[in-house]
Amino acid sequence: MKQTTIRRIAAALGSLIVGSGLLTSCANPGEDVRIRLCKDLVAVQLGKEQIQWTRVNTKTPGYQDAIISLGWSGANGDENAGSATCAYPYSAVDDTAQQLAEPLSAYATSPSKVVINGETLSGSALANAIGRAMRRQGREMIDAAGNAIGQ
Repeated sequence: MKQTTIRRIAAALGSLIVGSGLLTSCANPGEDVRIRLCKDLVAVQLGKEQIQWTRVNTKTPGYQDAIISLGWSGANGDENAGSATCAYPYSAVDDTAQQLAEPLSAYATSPSKVVINGETLSGSALANAIGRAMRRQGREMIDAAGNAIGQ
């Protein structure tokens, strides 16, 4: 009986730590995961840790791909230093109230096509970039959880 209670307490504590780490790891908790992934794809492809975003637009044209368009400034302050678009396929089975409240929720969470400064990533190049972006997000989450625990 004591062993079961200890395991339950340990599981609850572990869940609390992981949950708080997930909450603190989000750079912008109101930002959609598709936008975040698109930004991270750009960052890993350009080899930059920090990018000053100047434009984030989304288009959700019904059953066609959702398009997220990004723009960023350069080190010299140029507002139009670069641009990217990420296309996310429509993936909803049924129309729901959730989709009315959050239109991007009807689309896949992984892009089918990414264009960065005119260069198209598709196939294996896109898969590799997504893998690097996800590792970046994982590192950020672990760092944020470590910082939260250390405080």
